[in-house]
Parts: sequence; structure tokens; C-alpha cells
Amino acid sequence: MTGAPTAAALPPLREVIARHDLIARHSLGQHFLLDANLCRRIALTAGDLGESTVIEIGPGPGGLTRALLLAGARRVVAIEKDARCIAALQELAGPFAGRFELIEGDALEVDVAGLGPPPRRIVANLPYNVATPLLLQWLRQAQAFESLTLMFQKEVADRLLATPRTKAYGRLSVITQWLCEVRPAFTVDRRAFTPPPKVTSSVVVLTPRPQPLAPASFKALEAVTAAAFGQRRKMLRASLRRLDLDLAGLGIDPSARAEELEVPAFCALARALEEKSG
Repeated sequence: MTGAPTAAALPPLREVIARHDLIARHSLGQHFLLDANLCRRIALTAGDLGESTVIEIGPGPGGLTRALLLAGARRVVAIEKDARCIAALQELAGPFAGRFELIEGDALEVDVAGLGPPPRRIVANLPYNVATPLLLQWLRQAQAFESLTLMFQKEVADRLLATPRTKAYGRLSVITQWLCEVRPAFTVDRRAFTPPPKVTSSVVVLTPRPQPLAPASFKALEAVTAAAFGQRRKMLRASLRRLDLDLAGLGIDPSARAEELEVPAFCALARALEEKSG
């Protein structure tokens, strides 16, 4: 991209933070990622961004935002809730004219599936306190996205990747894997952040499937997995009793526990629940 800004042409990120007096707030789940090499690695992990609308959530002072723009993203749409960060982020509008859009607001209240022309990719270092609700919201519209490259605390990332008969396997594993292929990218030491969180983080890449792994409605699958994993130590005949489903008739062992079922089996339960509900 001839004439495109280079990293050297931008003011140092720490200078921007000092100038705007930005201090990460625990109440917003903020842990700023300032390492330019690490931000570049996340941008590269997201793939070829040259033809994509890239949606970033919680950019903070803009470390990852810069990396996405410098990586050649056709357009970056950043959603930031913290009013303190807006002025710092707006400084990118000049160097990257026409390629950067800033939305001040709560990402939980923004329909990201309608932002910019497709293909859309979400790339974000997610605020820990809203990471799971955001993901579930986006999964409801998974087909709107080419991919989602997201950083979570490692415990959440492990749940996304977990397989049956493991401790981490649960509701989030089932719903995510039902709709997406999930690939681990790399882990990030807590010392890479300012301030350092108490946990290690992990970057994962979610690629929406052309079709869900098996037929089911999102609402019914949520209900079935919530009931099954809400009492995960109990046998399914007990944890799913109030749903009144014919487990044996569906080919599911009533004495099995939730963590033993594959994703298609949960989908069969969801279809049965929906049929029963009329």
C-alpha cells in the first residue's frame, strides 16, 4: 500500500497513554497490551485482512488497532466503551484516513454483524468481564463473520477447545464447537499486559462452519446444555429430569453424565426439546 503509514511514523504508544492520562481500569476488565510485536502477531494470526472489515472490541489506547491497520486491513471498526480512550484512538483517523472508524459505546449493545461490508473478521483482546457474553452474542450470528481471532483468559480458551470427558468441557464448548471450528493459536504471558492480570491469556481462532455440526436451534441447545452442565456431577436422568425427554429413545444412556456426550448428542436432545415444546 503505497504511502501507507509505518509504525515508525506513529507516536510511541506509551507517549499517547501518558499524554491522555490513560490508566487501565479493573472495573472495565482492562489490561492494556502495549507490546507491538505481540500485537503484530495477533494481527497476522487473523489472516489476510486486505479485503476485510475488521471489528475490534475494547481497543483501549490502540496497540492492537495500530497493528491491524499496519497489517493492511481494508477497514478497522473499533468499539470502545471507555470515554477516556476516545481522544487517543481518534488520533489514528488522520494517518489512516478512510480506513478507521471509531464507535463509542458498549459492544454488548452493538450489532457487530452489520458493521461494514463483508467479509467481516473480529479481532480483539477481549475485556475479561464480558468476554463470554460477547462470544455467545456473536455466535448467534456466526455466519456474518469470516473468522473471530480472540484473546481470552486461558481458562475460557481451554473451555472453547475442550473435548468430551475432560474437566473443561461444558456448555461453552458445545455451543462454540457446534457452530465453529476452534483452533488454538498461542498463549500470552500475563507480564505482557499493563497492568498484568493474575492469569495467563490465550489467543484462539474461531472459523464459522458452513453449516452447524448438527441441526438444532440455538435457544433449545442453550436450554439443554444449561440443564445438563448445571448439575454436571449428576447422571443425565437427574440433571435433565425437568425437561422430560426420552433419553433412551434418543440413543442416549440415561446414566451418562453431561461431559460424556458429544456435540451431536446434545443437538439431538435440543431437537427433542423443541419438538416437545411445539
